[in-house]
Amino acid sequence: MGVTGPIRVVVAKPGLDGHDRGAKVIARALRDAGMEVIYTGLHQTPEQIVDTAIQEDADAIGLSILSGAHNTLFVKVLELLRERDAEDIKVFGGGIIPDADIPPLKDKGVAEIFTPGATTASIVDWVNANVRVAA
Repeated sequence: MGVTGPIRVVVAKPGLDGHDRGAKVIARALRDAGMEVIYTGLHQTPEQIVDTAIQEDADAIGLSILSGAHNTLFVKVLELLRERDAEDIKVFGGGIIPDADIPPLKDKGVAEIFTPGATTASIVDWVNANVRVAA
């Protein structure tokens, strides 16, 4: 019972961070690679992001955070996915995230973190290789 069609990714900017250029670049790269991308816009709550991902039948959520609130907001998205029985939606993210914060975020369930300097090709390749992969 496999899933067909393009990978569906919600790209979101949680919290008060108002800088969305990187998120838009990633959304376009994913779209240009053949994925369906739903960009939620700025200032989304974790609840709004999870609602959108479930309503859109997304395979993954890509979070972009530059505000320093990644430890709170990434974890809240993961908690809400668990509460809504939607843990099959992979969460990855990027932004200004200190190296020391990456292992704890991954331990809590974030599938991958991309820091400044990551190429759009590496992100597209990661999504293609890791989203919809059987556990």
